[in-house]
Parts: sequence; C-alpha cells; structure tokens
Amino acid sequence: MPRAIDLFCGCGGLTLGLKKAGFNVVAAVDSDSLSVETYKANHPDVRVWETDIRKLSVRQVMRILRLRSGALDLLAGCPPCQGFSTMRTLNGKKRTRDKRNDLVFDFMRFVRVLKPKAIMLENVPGLAKDFRLRRVCKQLQSLGYAFKVEVLNAADYGVPQRRRRMILIASRKFEPEFAPVARRKRTVRDAISGLPAPGKAGRDPLHRNEEKRSKRIMDMICSIPKNGGSRRDLGPGAQLRCHQKCDGFKDVYGRMAWAEVAPTITSGCINPSKGRFLHPSQHRAITLREAALLQSFPKSYAISLAHGRYPAATLIGNALPPEFIRRHAAQLRKQLAYHSERGISQKKWLIYR
Repeated sequence: MPRAIDLFCGCGGLTLGLKKAGFNVVAAVDSDSLSVETYKANHPDVRVWETDIRKLSVRQVMRILRLRSGALDLLAGCPPCQGFSTMRTLNGKKRTRDKRNDLVFDFMRFVRVLKPKAIMLENVPGLAKDFRLRRVCKQLQSLGYAFKVEVLNAADYGVPQRRRRMILIASRKFEPEFAPVARRKRTVRDAISGLPAPGKAGRDPLHRNEEKRSKRIMDMICSIPKNGGSRRDLGPGAQLRCHQKCDGFKDVYGRMAWAEVAPTITSGCINPSKGRFLHPSQHRAITLREAALLQSFPKSYAISLAHGRYPAATLIGNALPPEFIRRHAAQLRKQLAYHSERGISQKKWLIYR
C-alpha cells in the first residue's frame, strides 16, 4: 500500500480522503490541539506530531518513520488558508500580511528533504494568484517535478457543496492528472434528507438543535419560503433593520435547496446570520452533523465538542472535503501504480536481455 504524510492535517478530512483512495497515511502534523484531538479519535493508527511545523525537523520525522529520501509515495497538505481568504482581504481588494501565508514554504522544506514521488497541495483560490505559489512552482521545477495547478469546484467531484479550491499536484515520476469530473452532482437531499429531526437522533451529539432565538428572529425564519427561499423574499419591511440599511451578504438567513448543492460550508455553518445555512424545510439552522455530511464526512465521523459547538463548527468549516480529496488521490495512486509496474517491467527486460 502506498504511503502518505499529511501536513497541516486539521481534523482529518485530507487523511480520510487519502485512506479512502488506498493510501496508508503514516504520519500527520498540526499545531491546533482541538484539531489533533478530533484527528486522533478518527485516525488512531497515524503517528501525529502536535507541534508548530516550523519547529519540526524533517530528518527527525524520517528517522522515526524509517523513511529514506525518495521513498515516500505522497506528501499532501493544506497550509492554513485564512491569510489568502477573500473574506479576510475585503473581497480580494486589500492584501493582508499574515505570517501563516509563509507556511507554504515549510511544506516545500519537507518536499526538498523527503523528495516524495508525488505531491498534493490544496488551498483557497487566493493562493493561485499569490507570488508565493510562483516561488513554490519554481522550486518544484528545480527539483525535477512536473506539476499542474487548477482552481476546481468540489461540487464537480462528488461533494454536495459549492466549494472552489486551488489544488496543486506534482510528481517526479509522471505527468500528474486530476480526477475526471463526476457524472452527476450530489445534492443537499442526497446528503442530509435521511437524517431524523434533531433531538430524535439517538446518541449523536452533533445532531442537536440548541438554538436560542428571539421571537422576532424565529418569526422571520418561519416566514422564509422553504426549499431555497431567502429573507429578500419577505420584502424590505419584514427584514431586520440592519439588513434594511445594508443589503450586502445576500445569502444571510437563506435556506438551502433540496435539489441543489449546498453553499460553501464555513466556520459559521450553524449560524444563519453567517450565510445560507437554514435547513431547506425545517425552521432552524443546519446541525453540526448535517454540516459535516455536506462536507462529505461519513455519519460516524467524530468531531470534538470539548470547547463547544462553535469551535466544532470551525473544525468542520475549515476541513477539506474527503470525497474531493479521495477522487484526486485515487487518480494519483493509479498513476503511481502504473509507473511503478512499468519501472519493474523495464528492469526485468534489462536483466533478461
């Protein structure tokens, strides 16, 4: 089974996708304790370094894992993306100086020493236009890697959610290819319609409705048309005063639609004041479990509630959709296997010749 390492592993969406694609994830790194707690609960077989990656020696990792340079099949990771987010940069109009932006170079530090056969680097679309990515690509070129960079929509790859992500794939062995687009899109109905109403879900702590709202807000939510309705359907007089003064963020207090993909699941995914996060037919925001399912996590995936619901929502919103990763990782694994077999065949031909 091909081996992989997950840098900036978060709560484990990338690792889950890699495992489902047939990779043996042997190690992971992250500095956030809540993320690591969730990660370990779901991936107890993986060696995890809970530390600032800038302080972690690549040689030490190699010694502990008994890895030699060039032996690792896949190095994957998603450096913290908040610094490249258009929301943090006033919709892209203002550049921010965030030290986390430079963590992409720590990813490259691991590449230079490990020399993995293949690479997968994922991030928000903003990185694609940043000078740091140009530097990364130049470094990959100098190390002998062929690479491709695209901004893709996770909804085109089996995820029931509209989510644009930048993905870079690279290899020293072959010209890497992205996975083919799915034949049909998975919808909100596909992902969450089978769940019982919150409170009737047995022991699942992530599928509870613990909202406390004023009568004014609840009356407004109840009035919003089901299956894709918006607060704008109510007319100006029925909207909150703040929305009457400022008509920005039009998805706020909007409902999802059963037959469509969900909007991007963010860290505010259980708060309808943060986006189109109302249930399509029930008068409430989606639950943590529904948010995780829309991210393509399985129903059994554990998310830590040690710090409360909103930090848990941040874990889910910041995660990589496992199905998006699975499809592209499966394509890389197929190419790795083909070129490995081809290399063996060529060696046999030379021996028998």
